[in-house]
Amino acid sequence: MKWFDLNAFMGISAIEWFYAAAAALVTYLLLSWILRIAVVRLAALAERTATQFDDLVVLLLKGTNRLTLVAAALLTGTNFLTIPDKWSNRLDHLWFLVVGFQIASWLNRAVTLWAQRRLSEQGVATHNPVITTMGAWITRTLLWTILVLAVLANMGVDITAFVASLGVGGVAVALAVQNILGDVLASLAIGLDKPFEIGDFIVFNDIAGSIEHIGLKTTRIRSLSGEEIVCGNTALLKNTIHNYKRMRERRIVFGFGVTYDATVEQLKAVPALVKQAVEVAGNTRFDRAHFKAFGASSLDFEVVYYVTDPDYNLYMDVQQRINLEVMDGLYRIGLGFAFPTRTVHLAPGAAIEQLARGRLNGANGSERVTAGNGHLEAH
Repeated sequence: MKWFDLNAFMGISAIEWFYAAAAALVTYLLLSWILRIAVVRLAALAERTATQFDDLVVLLLKGTNRLTLVAAALLTGTNFLTIPDKWSNRLDHLWFLVVGFQIASWLNRAVTLWAQRRLSEQGVATHNPVITTMGAWITRTLLWTILVLAVLANMGVDITAFVASLGVGGVAVALAVQNILGDVLASLAIGLDKPFEIGDFIVFNDIAGSIEHIGLKTTRIRSLSGEEIVCGNTALLKNTIHNYKRMRERRIVFGFGVTYDATVEQLKAVPALVKQAVEVAGNTRFDRAHFKAFGASSLDFEVVYYVTDPDYNLYMDVQQRINLEVMDGLYRIGLGFAFPTRTVHLAPGAAIEQLARGRLNGANGSERVTAGNGHLEAH
């Protein structure tokens, strides 16, 4: 004991160093034991409950940084040392740093677990993960920024000028990378407003494809022809986007024309015939069918109906059945589909002369010219 009293290191006797080391070791072992017991007890409790809060607490405690425990044990051991007041104040600052770092680590891990659980619950294939990713990133940045500023303030540093300088520097950086920041903010807008999500089929300008990935700067689209299209988020939101994935039903408008030799009774029968064809096709809701107009070479009808399922292949199958049924029905009542015709009227003498010379033959030799009663008719 006399040797311990006489020998000193840094002005502190060896016996005090011994007591400090023993206290640090005991503190570390005690903290580790308390942490292990808390994890075991809370884990057993979490298995008996349906809430997720206790599960989160268990995961946070399991992620406790061991270096924090070591630092806390060493700081506890310094209480057995006779040190100047100046160093005592600095040790108080270190206590604040250690505790603040551990709390920030727990909160950071909580944000990470929240983001992972949210993404796994929603499913990457059907939902937009941008808002979750951006929210987690912003929360972590704010968390560690607050910790650094709090530590500096606790140490007596004037953080007002520091925060002001950060603001000026942030403006300069924002001006330098404004295009990148524009895409990042656009991705945040996509996450909040959700104009489309992963798996949606969209069309804008001359691009059509399915959304494969929504990133912080770009969105990746798989086109119908197979290649991947990478589009900036800002440029994408500037366009009018047609989202076909959210279409509940399709409104279909199509038309056809019949020949001018049709009678009024035949024309009156066409709407009922078309209605029956639409209803028989299945997965449809008939809206209207009307004799629309007198065309240049046909009597034009317009038909409107709805396909109650947005699937495009189903729509094509339905339209095919309707077309075949309409064609069969028109032929049954004696009507035919019109095709382009042209009638040319000439003076009687000129008509015979032109016909004789064969000057009215079509460029492809497909026109038929008929003379009679002072006019020629070309088909």
